[in-house]
Amino acid sequence: MTSVADKLAQKSTRKTASKQVRLRLVHIDFWSVVKLTFLIGVCGIVIAVIAVALLWTVLVQTGVFDSVNSLLNDVTGEGNNISVATFVQFGPLMGFTLVVSALNCVASTALAAVGAFLYNLSVRLTGGLVFGFTNG
Repeated sequence: MTSVADKLAQKSTRKTASKQVRLRLVHIDFWSVVKLTFLIGVCGIVIAVIAVALLWTVLVQTGVFDSVNSLLNDVTGEGNNISVATFVQFGPLMGFTLVVSALNCVASTALAAVGAFLYNLSVRLTGGLVFGFTNG
């Protein structure tokens, strides 16, 4: 008598026939592209704000700003008391990051919508993209 494991081993040695499928992309839904690109842009805003906050924290904790302050005071002379904090502060920097990230989100959403529209127009001339998939 053969065991169950032997039967399963015999079944796995069979070679399955590979099947090839060709799909043609003939339409991209405009609103799906807009929604997806907007969500990716919102994720980009969150990533940018966290990255700037972490970078600021690392620069403060490692003393880079103090080193830059001492370098600036050495270069300009002892009488001047120049500080990086007079030029760059955390609050305005985060506001600038939010504004630039929001503009990036809006611009990328608009460009993706225009791209989807242009692709849907070009499909009438070219017939769309053809993708080939194989099983196995």
